[in-house]
Amino acid sequence: MKETIYGRNAVYEMLQANRRHVYKLIVAEGAQEKGNLAEALRLAAQRSIPIQRVKRATMDHETDSHQGLMAEVDAYPYVELDDILELAKQRNEPPLILILDVIQNPQNLGTLLRTAEAVGVHGVIIPQRRGVEVTLAVVNASSGASEHLLIAQVVNLVMTITELKQHEIWVTGLDNLPEARPLDEADLSGAVALVVGNEGEGMRRLVRESCDFLVKLPMRGQMESLNAAVAGSIVLYEILRQRTRAVSTNTQRINELQRTVSGYGADERMLIVAASIR
Repeated sequence: MKETIYGRNAVYEMLQANRRHVYKLIVAEGAQEKGNLAEALRLAAQRSIPIQRVKRATMDHETDSHQGLMAEVDAYPYVELDDILELAKQRNEPPLILILDVIQNPQNLGTLLRTAEAVGVHGVIIPQRRGVEVTLAVVNASSGASEHLLIAQVVNLVMTITELKQHEIWVTGLDNLPEARPLDEADLSGAVALVVGNEGEGMRRLVRESCDFLVKLPMRGQMESLNAAVAGSIVLYEILRQRTRAVSTNTQRINELQRTVSGYGADERMLIVAASIR
């Protein structure tokens, strides 16, 4: 099924990701060919993608947000959960997965996908029903970040969470409940799947009960909660901060150990290493 992506950033990122078949680019006559528009045209030329030039008014009939550039493409390429886990393995990193429980606003989904891509999430999981899919509005709201992400649609989030736990991934839900841990007290440095719930209702009960633990943001003002996309983005960056710190600490320990054993023989080095592991 063909779709039309619009906007210079979204089209450029789609071409950069190179995960969809592109039938043609549509460019407004007289558009200034600079920045991402120029780069998109360069990539199209490299891949022999047809370029159609039309009057801007013709494009305005489709949307007023086209910025002089559209692309006719195949539907969004969803993946399987195994593809997400494989990517983490290829990067030699503990899995970091974002699970979205019935997000319904395209702008919120786009914002969360953009943040997820920025912090290095290995994949995103969304339900097949009730929540918004990766629509053209979502692609545009994410500024094309969705094109770089592995996104899986699943029938049952609870069953998927159970499967993630079998891979030794801790599942934490974002919820402002009394039993939730303050964000700065939660260890999120390892293999983690973060669940962000619906804009109005939060996580569904069974999804929430499937989480290993809950986290909440500190709130000092009069407001009791934040927008789902804002709150989820804050937690994602806290996860990135903790993971970066953990990698830095491990690297420092390795360097110190290498300096320590540099003057010893092979047998003595093994003893020192074994003692440090304990």
